[in-house]
Amino acid sequence: MTGGNGAGSTPTRVEDRGTSWLDASGSDHEIVLSTRVRLARNLQGYVFSVRAGAEDRLGILDRVRGALAATGRLEEGGVLWEMADLEPVDRRLLHERHIVSRELIGPDDGTPPVGAALAITSSGPCGLMINEEDHLRLQSLRNGMELEAAWGEVSALDEALGRELPFAFHHEFGFLTCCPTNVGTGLRASVLLHLPGLVLTKEISKVLQGISQVGLTYRGLYGEGSDIVGNFFQISNQTTLGKSESDLVDHLREIVGQVVEYEKRARAVLLREAPNVLEDKVWRAYGILRHARSLSFDETMNLLSGVRLGLTLKLLRTPRVRTLNEIMIFAQSAHLERRAGRTLDEGDADVYRASLVRERLAAESGDGSSPGEPRPDADKSTR
Repeated sequence: MTGGNGAGSTPTRVEDRGTSWLDASGSDHEIVLSTRVRLARNLQGYVFSVRAGAEDRLGILDRVRGALAATGRLEEGGVLWEMADLEPVDRRLLHERHIVSRELIGPDDGTPPVGAALAITSSGPCGLMINEEDHLRLQSLRNGMELEAAWGEVSALDEALGRELPFAFHHEFGFLTCCPTNVGTGLRASVLLHLPGLVLTKEISKVLQGISQVGLTYRGLYGEGSDIVGNFFQISNQTTLGKSESDLVDHLREIVGQVVEYEKRARAVLLREAPNVLEDKVWRAYGILRHARSLSFDETMNLLSGVRLGLTLKLLRTPRVRTLNEIMIFAQSAHLERRAGRTLDEGDADVYRASLVRERLAAESGDGSSPGEPRPDADKSTR
């Protein structure tokens, strides 16, 4: 990996950054995996990124880099990576950690867009994508239900950069963005929820229909266009025009709070009315993960969902929620390839994924690997 710049002893390698939101420390973290707040901004005097040429895109990158330096946001742990300077596996790794979009990193087998970059600032889990759909996408990603904290971080970064950069703004419409649905505040807030209780009690359709009727929308694990896997649902605001940022954040917090309560009630119903079925589902999932020799990503996510449910209902003592969060991310293809130190085809990845999961769960159980358990790097011997 190349292209990092930072200060002091703070890690600047891609694989060392972007996982603080997995720490299971936020409010309602057993149900709410993450909170994200994002602001879209564009610079005056430049066409939108989708129509900008290489010269404009590089000019935007230089101006933003200068603004970040002027605000001190790249000091004491801040870093800026240009996508073109990163290895393809590192670009994919950033995407798997949910801190860059697919549009920013470009195709797996091609070059990223000119001037595309990611900055992680020195002020906690906050940063910005440069030359994505909009010139700037400011963002904060935190564990648990932490909308106010995430909004506060992004707002502070927005104000700091706004003193250095001329944002495109219209007195009637607000901040101007490439996509008309983001015009106004430019704010998109989302919360990633684990809702197996509502799925198993068949109440999920009613809940999703309800949130759609109050101006919110739902998507899969990776946002727009992604599938629902592992009973994870990402809920976010649909509109950005006509309301203040605080109003949008408050509305999302209120509705998500209700969904969290519905999920808790659904889990209580399952535990009360079908305890044997629920316990069997949980232990089957745990047993497969502890002993499987090949696991696809979707299968892993669905099994982790059962274990996560069992853990929060006290049917399991281990592993920790943080460990399940980390497995969810580290079991993806780019992370497996970084761990293996080589490219993996689908079959190799499935074997290596199973080895990773067995290792992490064995370590959490306190009994280590069972006799004859292959080493994580011994995937060839288990094919």
